[in-house]
Amino acid sequence: MPEPVGDRVLLAIVLRLVSVFVFAVMNALVKLAEAGGAHLGEIMFFRQTAALIPVTLWIAAGPGLHTIKTRRFGAHALRTAMGLTSMCFVFGTILLLPLAESTTLQFTLPIWATILGAVLLREQVGWYRWGAVIAGFVGVLIITRPGAGMAPLGIFTGLMGALLSAGVSILLRQIGKTEGAATTVFWFSALSVPPTGIAFALTATAHPLATWGWMVAVGLCGGIAQLFMTASLKLGPVSRVVPMDYTGLIWATLFGWALFGVLPGWATWAGAPFVIGSGLYILWRERVRARQKTQAAMA
Repeated sequence: MPEPVGDRVLLAIVLRLVSVFVFAVMNALVKLAEAGGAHLGEIMFFRQTAALIPVTLWIAAGPGLHTIKTRRFGAHALRTAMGLTSMCFVFGTILLLPLAESTTLQFTLPIWATILGAVLLREQVGWYRWGAVIAGFVGVLIITRPGAGMAPLGIFTGLMGALLSAGVSILLRQIGKTEGAATTVFWFSALSVPPTGIAFALTATAHPLATWGWMVAVGLCGGIAQLFMTASLKLGPVSRVVPMDYTGLIWATLFGWALFGVLPGWATWAGAPFVIGSGLYILWRERVRARQKTQAAMA
């Protein structure tokens, strides 16, 4: 199949950039909510529950609410369990580490996806991509500098969050063969409400009005960013739009400095190019391999 061209690809890139920005705003709001006294369980509940508002409105205005019907409830339940666990680790990392460092650790997702693809799906991974995986982890070692002061728990949750996110991406690849993007996004939010509701009931306390506002905004931003991200993948190929995710480090750095007075240390600046370069190379090799398979099939 030919790749989308022209205005569609440009629009896909713009939508992806907007998605990255809104996700960065969401991450900053998570830290603001925690600073206002919110617990992780409360933040998770509002992240998923408030996200249902823009997601449901988008589906109703677009493909229609009838599209949320599914025959793969079990697959959506598994995706929800993995997604919530991943989100818990990601949000925990945001609370434990500065925004730039927590964001950079999330950039290891393509590295983990390569490893999981080779181990679980028996995908062929050449020496070049294994070299990129090694280079990416060298960058992680530079950034985290084991024993040099960065919270060990934050490093662990960051890497686990990226690993589980990679697992979710592989699962979504399988679900996407029969389910539409709108259906998947809706059921993830809807099925998340009961378990996060229990977490909310166990951790809820009184907060200033601003803190409640931060938590609601976390959910709205999360839902809106998810919709922009989904739309970008409809309009443009993964190899074109996903590299835009690395602009998140710019926003994380700016928000960390403007809101919390924290700038990344030298180790983050030194290690981030290894992690980002590794991810970009893996995406490029995936595009090359897909093209080669297409050409071989047409020969």
